[in-house]
Amino acid sequence: MRLIVAVIRPEKLNDVLAALFKADVKGLTISKVQGHGGETEMVATYRGNRVKMALQEKVRVEIGVSDPFVEVTVQAILESARTGEVGDGKVFVIPVEKVYRIRTGEEGRAAVTPVPHAD
Repeated sequence: MRLIVAVIRPEKLNDVLAALFKADVKGLTISKVQGHGGETEMVATYRGNRVKMALQEKVRVEIGVSDPFVEVTVQAILESARTGEVGDGKVFVIPVEKVYRIRTGEEGRAAVTPVPHAD
């Protein structure tokens, strides 16, 4: 099992959600975040003072998946979130030791996105 964490541009969120839905990836958490990567710093004037605006608005998407869903999920995010410009974001794949579904008490693979169906 893996936790996939993607930090993407806010304007790409709908594209990413559509790609994940199409890939049959279910169960995710979305948070509004701020961060800084390789983007150029903006300078703004706030109450007469020049201020460097170093943090950019981003969206953090977290998805717990079974191992067979890792590559499908990562590819869906990479293809749908890419603009080709600096600041497109990152995708992290993190090992998960245990996971539990609170409602049913299921654990492990049964508690995350199911194994993909063979078409």
